[in-house]
Amino acid sequence: MNRIVLGACLALACVGVGLFWWQGRAEVENTAPPPPKVQEAPRSETLPSADVAGLRGPAPPRATELTREQQRFFRYDRNRDWRITRNEMLSTRADAFRKLDSDGNNLLTFEEWAVATSTRFRAADANQNGELSAEEFAATAPKAKAKPACTC
Repeated sequence: MNRIVLGACLALACVGVGLFWWQGRAEVENTAPPPPKVQEAPRSETLPSADVAGLRGPAPPRATELTREQQRFFRYDRNRDWRITRNEMLSTRADAFRKLDSDGNNLLTFEEWAVATSTRFRAADANQNGELSAEEFAATAPKAKAKPACTC
């Protein structure tokens, strides 16, 4: 019983504080000074003009054309520091994750995937410093398949 009475008293107190705050805010807004008047510029029927014959703006930035190998490299190098760390290599290998079922049971554990990817990374890291340079990464490019001869 005491909890009900106490809850009702607190609810009434909250409503009273809310009404007091609302009324006070309304009074402050009523007595606020009006916003300053902005002088309008005189209207003219003619459009402004300028002599732009000798003006020259900044040159647009040049876009560099990335080679196919650079595009492949930057797919892995997320922070663009020209080094691929082990974490960067592992984070982008989601498609390969589905292809690495070593025991053929259609279930691939993370350990199976991580071992295969770490082995591939270790094989590509020629100087064993834990990072792949652009040259080391280029050696991991998949070999192009020979196009079949036309059988016309």
